[in-house]
Amino acid sequence: MSLSAILTEAFNFFRNHISQLAALTVPILFIQVGIQLWLGMEIGNADLENPQFGGSHMAAMMALLLVFSLLIASLTIFLEIRSQGHEASTLLILKTSLNFVPGLLLAGVFSGLAILAPVMIFAAFGPLWLIGLTMSIYIFARLAYVNFMIVVERLSPFEAIKGSFKFSGPIAFKTLMVLMLYIPLSLVGGSISGLVQSLGFPVQLIVEVFVAFMGLFVNVALFRLYMVSRPKPAETVDEEV
Repeated sequence: MSLSAILTEAFNFFRNHISQLAALTVPILFIQVGIQLWLGMEIGNADLENPQFGGSHMAAMMALLLVFSLLIASLTIFLEIRSQGHEASTLLILKTSLNFVPGLLLAGVFSGLAILAPVMIFAAFGPLWLIGLTMSIYIFARLAYVNFMIVVERLSPFEAIKGSFKFSGPIAFKTLMVLMLYIPLSLVGGSISGLVQSLGFPVQLIVEVFVAFMGLFVNVALFRLYMVSRPKPAETVDEEV
């Protein structure tokens, strides 16, 4: 399937299920974005010569990782259920997603280290940091399906990392193109956030949550690419996503 067809189907799914997606993800996004904004303000107010970060900041970081894992688990379960033509309540999806949070958290830590390693290593060699950045972006694309492997395939974190790297080989370019959608979304979101920053925390929080919600379209597109690229069983079932 062509990339344009995948994006079109993802857009139609996102549009047709936007109310269900919002009911499921927006409450989680409010918590996630709220923590992010608080951490951002704390870093902005810190003394650059003698920054002080205590237990509350570490707790906030851990909470952020847990909330993000819950968000990804809930969204993936929703996409999986709809791809099978089934319905499920928001409460049931959230309850089920808790089972995948530890695995997603562990996989996220190791995937993040693998992605950041090249750019951090090559940064020590001056201009070669660009090579490291290119390698990191490539690894990011190859590990883009780790979350789906854990939730849909029920793999362990390490198996999911290996599975994603193997699975994404033939579709690495398409995956990278989908991930590149984060760039315009981030630019637009950053511009809007800068404009409303002077209006106060509540307004900024609402705007940031809206931008983050729209960014979930990338996850929907990745899931569609994942579903059409999976090995087909003997009898295929029509997929709604």
